[in-house]
Amino acid sequence: MAKLRIVAKDANVSMTATLNESETAKKLLKILPIESHAQTWGEEVYFETPLHAPEQDPHAEVPSGTIAYWPPGHAFCIFFGQEPYSPVNVLGALDGEAKLFARVKSGEKIRLEHVEEGKPKAKK
Repeated sequence: MAKLRIVAKDANVSMTATLNESETAKKLLKILPIESHAQTWGEEVYFETPLHAPEQDPHAEVPSGTIAYWPPGHAFCIFFGQEPYSPVNVLGALDGEAKLFARVKSGEKIRLEHVEEGKPKAKK
């Protein structure tokens, strides 16, 4: 299973997540790394990505610690306590304590990078 690292430097949060085998997760891996500006909504951090993928097995309910893609907003979502606004494509799960993402504030830089053998993948 592939892994990615989510880094919110200003919030002092860096955590890996394990991706599932979905087509959306595979497409996301191909475009990493991604850097964006975080947005918050209740107990969720999300941010726009260049990924444009259709709904795939959408879920209206997800547990805390889920990472997902929200097709209408082309957004990567990190859930640490609430349900999605609307159905999402589940990408996998955080490997650590989801509540740490409560430190992330709207507007802060956030980065996704592929982790391979414990090291971030270099962009070609």
